[in-house]
Amino acid sequence: MKAPEKPSFDLILIFIWTVLTLIFVQDPMLSETPLRTVLGIPMVLFIPGYVLAAALYPKRQDLEEVERVALSFGLSIAVVPIMGLLLNFTFGISLIPILLSLSSYTIALVIIAVYRRERLPPEERFSVTFHRVYVIINNEINSPKSKRDTIIIIILVLSVTFAAGMFYFVITTPIIGERFTEFYILEPSGKAQNYPTELKSNSPSRILVGVVNHEYIPINYTIEVALDKEVLTDTSFMLAHNETWEENVTFVPDKTGSNLKLEFLLFREDNFTLPYRQLHLWVNAK
Repeated sequence: MKAPEKPSFDLILIFIWTVLTLIFVQDPMLSETPLRTVLGIPMVLFIPGYVLAAALYPKRQDLEEVERVALSFGLSIAVVPIMGLLLNFTFGISLIPILLSLSSYTIALVIIAVYRRERLPPEERFSVTFHRVYVIINNEINSPKSKRDTIIIIILVLSVTFAAGMFYFVITTPIIGERFTEFYILEPSGKAQNYPTELKSNSPSRILVGVVNHEYIPINYTIEVALDKEVLTDTSFMLAHNETWEENVTFVPDKTGSNLKLEFLLFREDNFTLPYRQLHLWVNAK
């Protein structure tokens, strides 16, 4: 009689877990929930090693269950840093490249592991059932252990807990880089050329002004446009971290002359004692 087929429930679960992680990390609303962290920790600490072990050892007798779990943690600790190192030289280490790389790696190895298992007779394939998981855990808890085994288990549990804690800290604590604000001017169509330097007195002129906040906190900004030290117009706004403000600023020259200094002054948090950033053009007004 032919042995019953044993579906790869573990690999199916990992595939679903990977897809859910992608959804919860990329969706703006779902990414704010604690489930993002719950899904993300195994995705880094356990799943990369598990799928690699599943692809390398498709047979039941290749590894004991406890050995397979321990190897999964060990391989994950080895695979993820290597993947991060490779990303550092290509796309850079940031959330989206890491997530997409881990997901692609996981799904590819799931497909390879399923293919290798399907080539084996059903009775030789490694498979996971809920009953089997319960039996393994129960045997491990209730079986007598030597002092040496107890110490090893405690060290392993503490190591995994520490690694999970460090991972949670890294993903929930933003990396603070250099704090600065981008401040630039362009001609009205958005090009860094052909700036309007010939102005007409008492006629409106425009310059495209841009501000990008990289200060890691919300900032209140004020822009003043001054001609020969006399303020022509001002604009105030607030930007969150990584937010951009870019608008055409209209001003009306109120004097005539050659080589007049047209200044664009950026102030922050209503501190008008000294400009935080400043730019200027030399213009003629007729």
